[in-house]
Amino acid sequence: MEENAIIRLQDVSVSFDRRVVLRDIDFTIDNGDFVAITGPNGGGKTTLLRVILKLLKPSSGKVVYFNGGKPAKRLRIGYLPQKNMIDVRFPITVGETVRSGMLHGFLGRHHNDRNFKDSVEITGLTDLLDRPIGDLSGGQLQRTLLARAIVSNPDVIVLDEPLSYVDKQFEHQIYRILEDLRQTKTVIIVSHDMTVISGMANRNLTVDEKSVLNSCF
Repeated sequence: MEENAIIRLQDVSVSFDRRVVLRDIDFTIDNGDFVAITGPNGGGKTTLLRVILKLLKPSSGKVVYFNGGKPAKRLRIGYLPQKNMIDVRFPITVGETVRSGMLHGFLGRHHNDRNFKDSVEITGLTDLLDRPIGDLSGGQLQRTLLARAIVSNPDVIVLDEPLSYVDKQFEHQIYRILEDLRQTKTVIIVSHDMTVISGMANRNLTVDEKSVLNSCF
């Protein structure tokens, strides 16, 4: 096994109702990679992320996690999903949403008030902690989800369209956050706007209309 590998997809295909979304995907993400994924709408980008996160079992092939060069059952992953995957009617506040990133799911149980404070401050949520997520604007909700993704200082950060709904001022703040994260984390990001992000990435991947993954280094 490659000692630096952290996630490997082996001959992964995904089909829904006989429609092939991903076909024979085979690549490895190394520890410390910044992977930028782009492609047309409906091309399979979010499906690929869900497979990487093991939220979706592929129709064939497998996903293997590694820790120190050895296969591992799980990784510490922080995940920012697309906004339309969040039920804003759920009665939870901004603060509770951010803290949920320290309590369960990919990250395991972990409590760190300093991480919470730092994550809230860099995403500009200090004055919104008691507000229900259903009362947030699209940009405020996106910032909340970003804070939840980074709050537990995970090994891998997975971001699905993090620039959606945010204003230009916070867009530049996200770039600064990503610059910091790429120094110590493995980052996997899907975005339509690759103007800045592609320059940060050491790997750029495209999911095309035929759902074939192409790697550009």
